[in-house]
Amino acid sequence: MARSRDKLFLLELGFEDPNRPGQRFVCPHSNQIEGVLASFPELAGQLDIERVPFARPRRAVIAELGEANQSLPALILAEGPVPDDAERFGEVAFVKPTQRILDLLAERHGFPRLHA
Repeated sequence: MARSRDKLFLLELGFEDPNRPGQRFVCPHSNQIEGVLASFPELAGQLDIERVPFARPRRAVIAELGEANQSLPALILAEGPVPDDAERFGEVAFVKPTQRILDLLAERHGFPRLHA
C-alpha cells in the first residue's frame, strides 16, 4: 500500500526505562528531530508522526517495518523518489540514521538544514 505522506516514528518524550528505575529519559536521536519539528510546526503538519513507547516490542513499528527494524527514529517514505540509501521492508522504503532523516526533512518538506 503506497502512502501519501511521509511517516515519522519517534520515541515518546519522557519515557521510563525499567532497567533504570526512578528516572525519565528522552532519546537523544529522536529529541534532535523533535526540536526541529517543534520549531517549524507548519512544516511538521506535512508529516504523519507517531510517538511510540520505549518498551519493546514496539508493535506499531513492527507492523510497518518488521521486528528487526524497531530501533528509532525512522522515517517511512511516501510515494515519490526514493533515495538510493533507503532501506526496505517489503514495499516500504525507510531511513533510520538521524542525520539522514534531518536531511530528508529538509529536501522533501522544506525544513531548514542543520548548520555544521
